[in-house]
Amino acid sequence: MPRTSLLALIVVVLALAAAVFSLVQGFWLGLIWLPLAGVASNVLWLNRRRAKIADAAAAAQQG
Repeated sequence: MPRTSLLALIVVVLALAAAVFSLVQGFWLGLIWLPLAGVASNVLWLNRRRAKIADAAAAAQQG
């Protein structure tokens, strides 16, 4: 897993935890964490997809 994907995964988990914690405490301002989690999940998805395409291209080139 590329480093950027790993960092994006950590951000997603922490942002969701922060949103849940804030909402449980009664702070509606915690909803601000949800767009951050969405952006980070998109970064994670994009990096994983790029790595998969690069691996497929490398395998096709070798064999």
